[in-house]
Amino acid sequence: MSQESLASASSQDGRYPRPQLLRASWADLSGPWRFALDPDDRGVTDGWAGNPAEIAGEIIVPFPPESPASGIGDTGYQRVLWYRRTVAAAEVAEAGHDGGRTLLLHFGAVDYRADVWIDGAHVGAHEGGHTPFTVVVPQSAADGFDLVVRAEDDPQDLAQPRGKQDWEERRHVVWYDRTSGIWQPVWLESVPARYVQALTWRTDPDAAVVHLSVELDGRPAAGTRLSVRIARGEETLAAHVAELTEPHQTLTLSLPVLRNSQARDAWLWTPEHPLLLDAVVELLPPNGESDRIGSYLGIRSVGTGGGRVLVNDRPTAVRAVLSQGYWPQSHLAAPDADALRHEAQLIKDLGFTSVRVHQKVEDPRFLYWTDRLGLLVWAEMPSVYEFSALAAERLVREWAAVVRRDSSHPSIVVWVPLNESWGVDRIAQNGEERELARSLYHLTKALDSSRLVVSNDGWEHTRSDLFTVHDYENDAAVLRARYGTPEAVRQTLDGIAPNGRRMLVGSPEESADTAGRPVLLSEFGGVSVDRAADGTWGYRTVSSDEALETHLSTLFSAVGDCAPLAGWCYTQLTDTAQETNGLTDENRVPKIPLGRLRRMIADDDGIPAAAPVFHAEPSR
Repeated sequence: MSQESLASASSQDGRYPRPQLLRASWADLSGPWRFALDPDDRGVTDGWAGNPAEIAGEIIVPFPPESPASGIGDTGYQRVLWYRRTVAAAEVAEAGHDGGRTLLLHFGAVDYRADVWIDGAHVGAHEGGHTPFTVVVPQSAADGFDLVVRAEDDPQDLAQPRGKQDWEERRHVVWYDRTSGIWQPVWLESVPARYVQALTWRTDPDAAVVHLSVELDGRPAAGTRLSVRIARGEETLAAHVAELTEPHQTLTLSLPVLRNSQARDAWLWTPEHPLLLDAVVELLPPNGESDRIGSYLGIRSVGTGGGRVLVNDRPTAVRAVLSQGYWPQSHLAAPDADALRHEAQLIKDLGFTSVRVHQKVEDPRFLYWTDRLGLLVWAEMPSVYEFSALAAERLVREWAAVVRRDSSHPSIVVWVPLNESWGVDRIAQNGEERELARSLYHLTKALDSSRLVVSNDGWEHTRSDLFTVHDYENDAAVLRARYGTPEAVRQTLDGIAPNGRRMLVGSPEESADTAGRPVLLSEFGGVSVDRAADGTWGYRTVSSDEALETHLSTLFSAVGDCAPLAGWCYTQLTDTAQETNGLTDENRVPKIPLGRLRRMIADDDGIPAAAPVFHAEPSR
């Protein structure tokens, strides 16, 4: 799709694949591609990249071949996949390309390993199934070209970050049919000879400043400048022009509107008031074409204090829901851009203030809507399922890329590199596994000290900024007994927790620090309705929708009564494959009328209307 002029980034329609770095034109390559499976892995040896006849089937990109939306719907093992598409001159023109510019080919995500050929020449490779990559289209191909992609996704490689994608051929328990190959947008973009590759925003409301880190594709020529304007509507809030001398450079912009302490709140991003500010960034070389970009940011801080999660130094109600981000027709790929907006809106309409995106790196277009609608996000890394040097290397490398991609989104408040000791299942006994969890915590803090980090959500924490526990007890009285008073919480989480795992496995200093952090019940519930369907599953089963409503009412009332809890996360938003413990079915239809669900979820958050201001605990 093409945009004729640079749109307001803060009010875009949610279709641009990279919502915090917009240019005026782009071309969407979604739709029918040629496709072939390569079960014997002979395509490279036999030269398929230069022999289009070998790639003769059809697939609808960006949907994985396991999904019905792809037009294939084969849920068996798909280890090696080949894609081919002829990119027409008209599509190159739609991307805004002409002579003297550089044509970029972007992939939102290809699971797990990708190689790319253009007109038979190998032009790029990438490893990591959840993060984007870009290749430069050769100038010789700029009038249209033949594009071939080979994807390799070993379904049984447990050292490969895979999240909920099943290693068994058929889905079982809480693991689902796989999402192999291309599963996020593929698109073209034309840029000047020297261009901006990445932007990262950091905001400091207390200091009344914004930090912008800019990454160029190479060293700027002498005399290159960068112009930055931050605005709300037509009102300019900050404007700055600086000379660039390095390919990576950070600028600090003063925001005078934040200096008035009595008026500052009106300019801050909160779940109740998700104000996004527009930014226009322009790279101005001494000679040649400028690179003009639209972006947006939200000004807010995140911390802890007084046993609560703080946004802008004020306690915020953490009423979260666990989202698998999975659709029956398209698996981890969204059915379309509108589905991502509807998903975020549904969560908000249900009365949740937060979403825990579980075992998935969510599409950036979903994060745009959480930014715009005011929905706090816990961002989580898809797990590996073995501990090895290779697994650790892959996990660290891809997690760093995830943090890099998403760290400008104001809605993200918590980073979660590990879940329930998946991939480090002997963390209590194995010092190397503890070092990995500890290293992931400190790496995340080094990359982004502005957010909270949970080293291992659910149990067996080394060091975490939140003390999180998973507890699927479905007796409301027992939940109140475990979490209703500070003394009960200490007793419940001391040593072996209700889930049968140790809560703390760090050093004495780490454990004492984590135990003093806000306590959150970050998974509970998991209630399924018995539909007499074989193979469905939930943590607790009830007989009817009426029984579900009664049971949920008691559960939400119980956790709402537990004042020591800083928040909670209900499992889960939607039925997902055989895991039928959603508040909605797999098509996002609520099992109980939405208004009645919202009253259960949102009426009693335990946070006073006039929330006191706390001094946030120092970030480590």
